[in-house]
Amino acid sequence: MMENINWYPGHMKKTRELIQQNLKMVDAVVEVIDARIPVSSRNPIIDELVRGKPRIIVLNKSDLADENASRAWTEALRTDGSRTLAMNCMSGGGVKELFRLLERMESEKNRDRAMQKAYRLMIVGVPNVGKSSLINRMTGKKSAQTGDRPGVTKGKQWLKLQNGMQLLDTPGILWPKFEDPKAGMNLAFCGSIKDEILDIPTLGMELISVLAENYPQLLAERYKLDGIAETPLENMENMALKRGCILPGKRIDYERIGKLVLDEFRSGKIGRITLEQVEKVK
Repeated sequence: MMENINWYPGHMKKTRELIQQNLKMVDAVVEVIDARIPVSSRNPIIDELVRGKPRIIVLNKSDLADENASRAWTEALRTDGSRTLAMNCMSGGGVKELFRLLERMESEKNRDRAMQKAYRLMIVGVPNVGKSSLINRMTGKKSAQTGDRPGVTKGKQWLKLQNGMQLLDTPGILWPKFEDPKAGMNLAFCGSIKDEILDIPTLGMELISVLAENYPQLLAERYKLDGIAETPLENMENMALKRGCILPGKRIDYERIGKLVLDEFRSGKIGRITLEQVEKVK
């Protein structure tokens, strides 16, 4: 299902060029990733483009992720010299820690300068990881549009932060192709790819399969299942029956149950879930 989608529309090509053109104007890069999928939501193009710049990796949506997994990822992602921070940008959790970290970096940069210069940042990340929510927290006002759909940010913006620093916002950027189809699947699960171009029943069943394998207790508790069935289809149908996702003639409404499980996973109603574990991707 995932291999046949065009992942690289024109605005993402323009965003790559935008990053290349403006990188020399900034002192550091804030890369926002989804704490539930720390590998799949890290764009290798961004990794290539910003190499050599000081970088902070923000594991956003940490309130939706498995706490133990987030701690492990926060440590693991420091190995390349990047600084890391788990945050909840919607509530503002972690913003004070981020400001303290940035101010230390600014002091280091200005240590030997006769004239102190405001620290300049670029914020990057794939669509729908929460960049706009973070920006609004850092500026103290609604400077960037937010939404639960990818592609809300349209062009670059220079913004002033509460502490006087300057920040360049960029639209979300994916990459031309996925070497691992699981990366595309994980991004789709988390809403970084528009649902309109996906097969929702199939995507929902794929997510049920992953949850049944890795978080069976949470799945069973949320949908009041007597137990986990042998196949994803059986689990999906049992969940549909429990939730009343039934069409006339007592037929299963696969579209509705697919959308339901995706929505409830994305909002954290099923529980705190991380789809990629450190030990499994090393």
